[in-house]
Amino acid sequence: MASPSDIDIDYVANLARIALTDTEKEIFSRQLGDVLRYIEKLSAVDVSHVEPTAHAFPISNVWAEDTPQPGLPVEAALRNAPAQRDDMIVVPVVVE
Repeated sequence: MASPSDIDIDYVANLARIALTDTEKEIFSRQLGDVLRYIEKLSAVDVSHVEPTAHAFPISNVWAEDTPQPGLPVEAALRNAPAQRDDMIVVPVVVE
């Protein structure tokens, strides 16, 4: 397991697409090290008698019945729109 000194925080920040100050790098490096140490503790737990699962309890069918329902009234749908025209939401042009 990697120790906090082995963590290349600049590489991790680049992967996450975030810019960090030197202070943030120091804080996040320490926090990431704490997480890795905790994972190391968890790996010491004997789970050989535990069945692999995707959920903590059985799930058979989580889908609701697909029944048609009335839609949202136009006035309600446009209530918080920043701009509207002809019963539609106006958005900035993204393709020229």
